[in-house]
Amino acid sequence: ARTCECAGVDAIVIPEHGSVSVGGDAIKTSTGALHHIPVCRVSSIAWAAKFLRENGYNVVAVTEKSDINYTEGKYSDPVAIVMGAEDVGISPEAMKQCETRVGIPMFGNIGSLNVSVAAGVMIYEVVRQRLEANLEII
Repeated sequence: ARTCECAGVDAIVIPEHGSVSVGGDAIKTSTGALHHIPVCRVSSIAWAAKFLRENGYNVVAVTEKSDINYTEGKYSDPVAIVMGAEDVGISPEAMKQCETRVGIPMFGNIGSLNVSVAAGVMIYEVVRQRLEANLEII
């Protein structure tokens, strides 16, 4: 949440079931960022991705199952970034709604970043490209 707020992200979408609650501990951990960014709880990430795609967003899945480097994606249009759960990744239903699939290269032995770090990498690539193109961030 703190990274999203600092980068000018419009909203965070999380599933109703199987995700963290947005309570006092989360607000404290986010250093208050959750007071400044909307958090939308949805019954289905796949449904939310479909809704966003149908409304003009480039829906991008960040997955280790992609051969496309995240820096090769184009993020000048409105973009929704789909991150998977650390244990199971992005659901097949949600993956079907993603127009683009990109990956973050891994060079160590573990093979994956935690979700918050991977999201930060992606979010700031969007920011970098928009700044480079003189596009509005927020």
